Amino acid sequence: MKVFIAGGSGRVAAAVIQELVKQGQQVYAGSRHKDAIVKLPGVTPVSLDLHASPSELAKLLAGMDTVYFLAGSRGKDLLQTDAFGAVKLIKAAELAGVKRYIQLSSIFAADPDKWQGKAEFASLTDYYIAKYFADEWLINNSKLDYTILAPATLEEKAGSGQVNFKPEKFAANPIPDVAAVLAQILDKENTYGKVINMTGGETPISEAIAEV
Repeated sequence: MKVFIAGGSGRVAAAVIQELVKQGQQVYAGSRHKDAIVKLPGVTPVSLDLHASPSELAKLLAGMDTVYFLAGSRGKDLLQTDAFGAVKLIKAAELAGVKRYIQLSSIFAADPDKWQGKAEFASLTDYYIAKYFADEWLINNSKLDYTILAPATLEEKAGSGQVNFKPEKFAANPIPDVAAVLAQILDKENTYGKVINMTGGETPISEAIAEV
């Protein structure tokens, strides 16, 4: 498959790219920081600016089989990147005729009752609002075969290979586990049209995905 990754220089993206390359996929990694994209055989770095219009972004997606939205501004550009950038890439995918779309969100973002007004989410409110609107647009205003993966806190430590897709509370996820899930759901039709909240857990990743 030809796979496009928006946010290709990020921590999660670097790990996802490595997983996809192991699968034998052709990866096109887009970022404003093109030189920071992991250098591997089968990976083509692409200059990407999510401030561009949907029609401009669609040119980058021509011929792709799948698009991943893994971009994030780390709070520095929430409206333009995390919210509007996501919406524009969704529109671009539809303009380019891409059907499969995988979006990285944050745990419970699509369900405000679980984070609005909650003390543990107080410092993340603006970020969660941005992710909420990006998720809402994908769910309700597109006809894409989407999956939204919504992990909690990302940790830079070794993965366990085990997850919980039905978490009741905020918890942490090793980045390698998040990357493994993102890569493995690439062609899993049972994940289409689903929001998957995720924390570390006790279920092997492949088993958890099969049960979605």
